[in-house]
Amino acid sequence: MAKIYYEKDADMSVLKDKVVAVIGYGIQGRAQSLNLRDSGVNVIVSELKGTPNYEQAKKDGFEPVDASTAAQKGDIIQILTQDHVQPYVYEKFVAPHMKKGKALVFSHGFNIHFNQIVPPTDVDVFMVAPKGPGSLVRKMYEEGKGVPCLIAIHQDASGQALKLALAYAQAIGGLKAGAIETTFKEETETDLFGEQVVLCGGVSQLIKAGFDTLVEAGYQPEIAYFECLHELKLITDMIYEVGIAGMRKRVSDTAEYGDLTRGPRVINSAVREEMKKILKEIQDGVFAREWILENRAGRPVYNALGKKEAEHPIEEVGKRLRKMMPWMKE
Repeated sequence: MAKIYYEKDADMSVLKDKVVAVIGYGIQGRAQSLNLRDSGVNVIVSELKGTPNYEQAKKDGFEPVDASTAAQKGDIIQILTQDHVQPYVYEKFVAPHMKKGKALVFSHGFNIHFNQIVPPTDVDVFMVAPKGPGSLVRKMYEEGKGVPCLIAIHQDASGQALKLALAYAQAIGGLKAGAIETTFKEETETDLFGEQVVLCGGVSQLIKAGFDTLVEAGYQPEIAYFECLHELKLITDMIYEVGIAGMRKRVSDTAEYGDLTRGPRVINSAVREEMKKILKEIQDGVFAREWILENRAGRPVYNALGKKEAEHPIEEVGKRLRKMMPWMKE
């Protein structure tokens, strides 16, 4: 069983007289910055001048600074830019100001785990990763609730890293729901695996395969869209709220029987073997190296595949059908 921390485990006094610098004021950066500030923590934020995020930070009452200034003034530095940008931001702006006694915080372990960022040994390095989008992190905080977090210690130079991590998690509201102890390795590898084989890669390909199968068999694309894509939200919402078993009790007996008997034929032993291969590529660093090189080369594969996928017939059908749905927002 995983170790889970709650509010009783945190000591907010360890953040007293500390300055938390949040670099990157996107959706997650905004939520964490606002929650930290509302919890009484001294927060400064960094964002590129002239960007929408910079203007949002100003509207929220911050005076955004450049990353170098934030790193210089911050005792605890949270880097919330995109994964592929973080190494550049760290090397150019943060690293020169990393001194003994400071701490680095991440909400995803990719760059630490795959050695794209290598902090000095005399600073603390920990992770507080809310398991929800920034909008939900903020909403739950405002309602006096919290979003569960993952918490991990990579370097404990001060002997206080866990205390700092717990206080940080408490300040953004995470300990109201609970923080599950993990490692940078576990968080990174499971996160990548989930994205690739289920949440993004697996689901999108399953939807398109079902759509293509029906259309190729002569069924109308609009009907195929509804059955293979549109109704997915109904099912995933139920799974989200009551689990897989709960979903099965809420659909028809016909649907449940089809699920139980035909599902394993789709996600069969060959699919499971391919999942294991993908996991091995993540564990061995093959995917990380591929993605790092892809970015260095200007993303040729990423851009080509993205363009091809955007031109799939399901996208055009979806655009037309969503116009029939007044509750949809572009």
